[in-house]
Amino acid sequence: MLMTLKQPLSGSISTEDLLHLRQLELNSLLEVTQAINANLSEESLYKIFHFTLIANLQIKKLALYVHDEGWSCKVNYGTKTDFKTIRLTEDITGIKKIGEVPDEYIPFNEFDYILPIAHKNQPLAFVLAGGIKGKLPDFSFIQTFTNIIIVAIENKKLARKELRQEALRKELEIAREVQAMLFPKTLPEEGHLKINASYFPHHTIGGDYYDYVKLNENEHLICIADVSGKGIPAAILMSNFQASLRTLVRQTLDLKQTVNELNYLIKANSKGERFITFFIAIYNAENRSLNYINAGHNPPVVVNAEGQASFLEIGTTVIGVFDQLPFIEEGSITIDSKSLLFLYTDGLTETSNELGEEYGPEMLREFLVSNMNSNLKDLHSSIVNNLNNFRGNKPFPDDITFVSCLIS
Repeated sequence: MLMTLKQPLSGSISTEDLLHLRQLELNSLLEVTQAINANLSEESLYKIFHFTLIANLQIKKLALYVHDEGWSCKVNYGTKTDFKTIRLTEDITGIKKIGEVPDEYIPFNEFDYILPIAHKNQPLAFVLAGGIKGKLPDFSFIQTFTNIIIVAIENKKLARKELRQEALRKELEIAREVQAMLFPKTLPEEGHLKINASYFPHHTIGGDYYDYVKLNENEHLICIADVSGKGIPAAILMSNFQASLRTLVRQTLDLKQTVNELNYLIKANSKGERFITFFIAIYNAENRSLNYINAGHNPPVVVNAEGQASFLEIGTTVIGVFDQLPFIEEGSITIDSKSLLFLYTDGLTETSNELGEEYGPEMLREFLVSNMNSNLKDLHSSIVNNLNNFRGNKPFPDDITFVSCLIS
């Protein structure tokens, strides 16, 4: 058990020596205050601490432990043991008052005294001092001096944290702006093709993407994608993906060639560490054909005027994993008049209720069949309400994106 001090902190000392000691202490406080105001580094502050206790107070053995994501020794001097490699024990970290170090506190028994440094009852540091000959040092000064330095260093850490958070906030803001630029600014609202889209990111920045490109008077490109992972890396990869797709469709309308090229580019850019599920289709309004490739994505649903629904599953595997896609097939269907094409990401169908049941593609199909005569805006509102009623208090598991296309 730790022994508390039984003798005066300063021992018996002459008035002249006491004045000299107080002058040294005042000079030390002035020096450290100037150093803090000059915004010196943590390393410099620890050196001032080291010099003050060793030179001015004539402490021969010293260790300073500071809590920095765990207790670590920041200053060590004059000891046989390298305390920078020694972790504090619970016996030490539980100490609340200045006291002598018992012999059984190995290896800390190399020191004579331990001084806890706290702020608002929270331990910030522990000073271990030894090799003290003659008069006891002024422990209250050591505590005050250490507290000033530790609080200054804590403030530096908080300032760095705030700077990092501000930098991250700006990065996220930029990433959001980049992501917003990926989505088409306008979607067709009249004519033989009407499109509406909804996007609900799970976090600040999601990994979903959809696009629409009018290729010519009769042909329209529609796509949806989901990149693995979230945040800034996902947004950057999706930005590259969109730029590559927009470039490729100006060069060719061959879907197989487009998907193969996208796979090569994503594999090269992500080094195989990320992949993208992707659905791409070209609708030809003149002959009412829809050619498509589903690259490992949730199969879109087509519902005709009679309420018959089918899933678009033909295609290939996810892109960005293989140097060359192991297989690829292009699907083709004829779209009847007044049909609904519905594209979505897995956040929709993987939404679960409080019983752990997923919404699933079949429930989605039934909902679309029952509501396909709604206008697209009302359809999207109904889907959101239906999902919210289904999930109850369960949170959404992922980003949710869905695109509905009404084909006249």
